[in-house]
Amino acid sequence: MARRRDAVVRRGLRHVGRGIVEQPRMFTLAVLGSSLYGAMTVASAYVIGEVTDRVLLPSFDDGVTTATALSLAAAAIVGVALLKIVGILGRRLFAGIMSYRLQAEYRRRVTRQYLRLPLSWHQRHPTGQLLSNANSDVEASWYFVAPLPFAVGALVMIAITSVALVLTDPLLALVGLVVFPLVFLVNIVYSQVMSPRMQRAQQLRAEVSEIAHESFDAALVVKTLGRESAESERFGARAEELRDGLIAVGRVRGLFDPLMEALPNLGTLAVLLIGAGRVADGSTDAGELVSIAYLFTLLALPIRAIGWVLADLPRALAGFDRVTPVLEATGETPYGPDAAAVVTGGATVGVAGVDFAFADASAPTLRGVTFDVRPGTTVAVVGPTGSGKSTLAGLLVRLVDPADGTVLLDGVDVRRLREGEVSGQAAFVAQGTFLFDDTVRGNVTLDEPFSDEQVWAALRVAAADEFVAALPDGLETRVGERGATLSGGQRQRLALARAVVRRPRLLVLDDATSAVDPSVEARILDALRDSDEPATVVVIAYRQATISLADEVVWLEQGRVLARGSHEQLLGEVPGYAALVRAYAQAEVPA
Repeated sequence: MARRRDAVVRRGLRHVGRGIVEQPRMFTLAVLGSSLYGAMTVASAYVIGEVTDRVLLPSFDDGVTTATALSLAAAAIVGVALLKIVGILGRRLFAGIMSYRLQAEYRRRVTRQYLRLPLSWHQRHPTGQLLSNANSDVEASWYFVAPLPFAVGALVMIAITSVALVLTDPLLALVGLVVFPLVFLVNIVYSQVMSPRMQRAQQLRAEVSEIAHESFDAALVVKTLGRESAESERFGARAEELRDGLIAVGRVRGLFDPLMEALPNLGTLAVLLIGAGRVADGSTDAGELVSIAYLFTLLALPIRAIGWVLADLPRALAGFDRVTPVLEATGETPYGPDAAAVVTGGATVGVAGVDFAFADASAPTLRGVTFDVRPGTTVAVVGPTGSGKSTLAGLLVRLVDPADGTVLLDGVDVRRLREGEVSGQAAFVAQGTFLFDDTVRGNVTLDEPFSDEQVWAALRVAAADEFVAALPDGLETRVGERGATLSGGQRQRLALARAVVRRPRLLVLDDATSAVDPSVEARILDALRDSDEPATVVVIAYRQATISLADEVVWLEQGRVLARGSHEQLLGEVPGYAALVRAYAQAEVPA
């Protein structure tokens, strides 16, 4: 138990040091403000003692006092108070800036890491957890920073006060200062007791966020299948666990906070009890007793500030323990030194001996896949469910890298290209279309400086110009969250226009026209082929109408390329291909 307690304290102190190292200027300014407050607090005790001895007691003895004496006393008290106000403002202002800067910096680090990590890493981590890491976990990691400068200033204040107390009356100082070790001991025990409870509460916060995010994303499923009650119960159960966890945290606070509040006051009470006897026997005077008692009264808040920092450290460590695995995650996409070829027209694509397996998968998804695509042609990749088609599409645009083999773009291994080169040459449109809660223009351009002519040209290629022109505000029409105001086919066509407007040399469509009519799909593929600089198109296809438009078909089965050729050729030579195509064709025929 003692070893675990020491570990919590050591980790907490290292975390405090981490924050100080990252924001030294703001921390220094905040500590200076806190130290000024502490010094003036000590000074106010002496001012009150001097006013008691030089103004109040003589006025009681003589029955009168002078205006000069009262003015000087008031000036001294007001002057000290003003300097205390300056110290408080400086401490709070710079401590707040330090806290929010640390939170902002770590949110940027976490989100930058999200962008660097490959898609496979994201697939292993729920979105709700990632949101919690970037938001509540980062906030919890640096929540203790706000009282930290006050606590450091309190240490300065305690040191000054201890010296002053000893110089004033060593015996009374010893009586009062005996409470300090007790305060720190209670704080250490508190941190140890609180740490596991705070970690549990922080984990439950993330789980509640995960369930809420999943329920919102699945709103259509929840509504259409009447699962509202089940989802409410699922969310409610976890929310109740979070409630119970926070209550457990509150109980610990409720037990320790009064104790922490009482200890300094017990020291003050002891000083007054013993000091009254020393005043009576002449060992000290009333002014010194008032100064000492007032100092101990004032020390209660700074001691609590140290307690606040120690109390918040368990939560900070719990939050940082959840953020650290993200910051230390490996597997980010490595880039090479090469630039893409500066040419126009379609790209040449090559896939040579590619193997790929997902983590913890029992068998590889792709095995020895090899084929090439001539520039400006359209190739359809066809295969049964689970054959690796979507994985292959992700490899072509480097969403993932192969375990073995190479993916070539204009003869260059995509792993040797610099960052941004593949996305500058290739575009990918998935079946699961995502649109932002923005205008049509914003969703197509993504705030890049494309002209209206370029946007409308891309919409014409994607067969989206007619329905966009019919919208109430045309390009300025907002489409709602995830494009909720549009049909599935309209969303797919906007996503295709978003890719086409960038004039990619390689366009990969992962069943990206499944929600549009075959006639519209034919218009889209014809427009891509007939443009001034036709792109190379690789389309993951199911429908015969799509496949028949391709220049060549690649038949993929159980992660291997088993046949290549024209649609008619494969229909006659590959029984599995013929059976699959006919099955989809029959499914498309209306009953």
